[in-house]
Amino acid sequence: MRPKKHKTTGSNDLFRARLDQIINMKHELVLLAGKVDWDWIDGEIAPLYSENGRPGIETRFMIGLLLLKHIYGLSDEEVCERWVHDPYFQFFTGEEFFQHTFPHERSDLSHWRKRLGDKLELLLAESLRVAHEAGALRKRVTVDTTVQPKAITFPTDAKLLHAAIKGLNRLAIRHGVRLRQSYARIAKAAAMMAGRYAHAKQFRRHQRQLRILRSRLGRIIRDIRRKIEGQPALEQAFALPLGRATQIRSQQQRQRGWKLYSFHAPEVECIGKGKASAPYEFGVKASIVTNNRRAPGGLFVLHASALPDNPYDGHTLRDVIDRTETLTGCPIERAYVDKGYRGHDAQNPRRVFISGQKRGVFGVIKRELRRRSAIEPIIGHLKAEGHLGRCYLKGRAGDAANVVLSAVGHNFRRILAWLRYLLCLFLAQLWRTLARPASINPAS
Repeated sequence: MRPKKHKTTGSNDLFRARLDQIINMKHELVLLAGKVDWDWIDGEIAPLYSENGRPGIETRFMIGLLLLKHIYGLSDEEVCERWVHDPYFQFFTGEEFFQHTFPHERSDLSHWRKRLGDKLELLLAESLRVAHEAGALRKRVTVDTTVQPKAITFPTDAKLLHAAIKGLNRLAIRHGVRLRQSYARIAKAAAMMAGRYAHAKQFRRHQRQLRILRSRLGRIIRDIRRKIEGQPALEQAFALPLGRATQIRSQQQRQRGWKLYSFHAPEVECIGKGKASAPYEFGVKASIVTNNRRAPGGLFVLHASALPDNPYDGHTLRDVIDRTETLTGCPIERAYVDKGYRGHDAQNPRRVFISGQKRGVFGVIKRELRRRSAIEPIIGHLKAEGHLGRCYLKGRAGDAANVVLSAVGHNFRRILAWLRYLLCLFLAQLWRTLARPASINPAS
């Protein structure tokens, strides 16, 4: 086990406010904190720590902070700010006394996300365990994919060329490489005019501005390569940015094959989902698995993962079902999918039913297949109330972490709503019992 900080109680604690004396101990966050197995999570994360150095931050504090962020759809800065003035947040993260300042740095959340990596699925498994223990979960699954958009603007040739020029200039200034000319003002004016000409449908003038941007970007690339030649440290620092800039300069609007859609986020993919409002979305494909039949606590996310390189949906079904069974510990009896999964590679294809299918669909299966579309509002909740609607984390690791944590946040929101509902039922029953008039015994 990793070394832990020893909690000490000083004489000043006598005059501090204990959280259990100033909060409602029947609040849903308090009840949820009692149901989460913090010791099990700590034991699973312990191998990620080293025996050397100073003790790390308490597991419950950082995991609790990540859960609160995705339960309430907050940013890293907002959850740290709200933690200071919300005693329920502090109790959920394991504090004993009310704290008036945030005890750590905001960047610790980023470090923990990188450290956890694949271990984030432990939080999803724990959310399902808590839901099952609270009686809020039943199973037969529906599988679907969606797009998790990245935090980039709509890519156009002019924007990409301008971004590459600015990025190479910033990197040159950082490493002390003096360029012959930066072309900053020329590139800014050309990018602005390219957008105006395209809007006015003056495409010859638009292409002229693009040629200006391409030629200036080529001059900067050649100038940097001349200046850093024979310097291994600088060549290594400029290798990736120069490769991206060269790709952006050479690619065309309607070319086939791989394209670069963002200078700072090269992992972004262009995915067409056939929607009228957004024919193309820029991000990464994500797979979502939910229970088909509505459980007492609602529909829970049983598995969530990012699917880089935009694979065909049918080629991912086998792996998604296997990982769902591993995560939940129960075999999948039946899976319901849409027509995008035709030609799938599931291990037991007879237990996979596609929308619109007629053969073998009758009775319970027919009713459950009609509920396949119930996964769509769940994806909507993940995007509107969680962070699936726009990913601000860096790289493919950030994409994968954001998908899993968005699913964890949705599950815990459902559990909180279920605990709140149970508390209301208990209070209503208690009120009826107290309000019932006492029976009057007849005189003998």
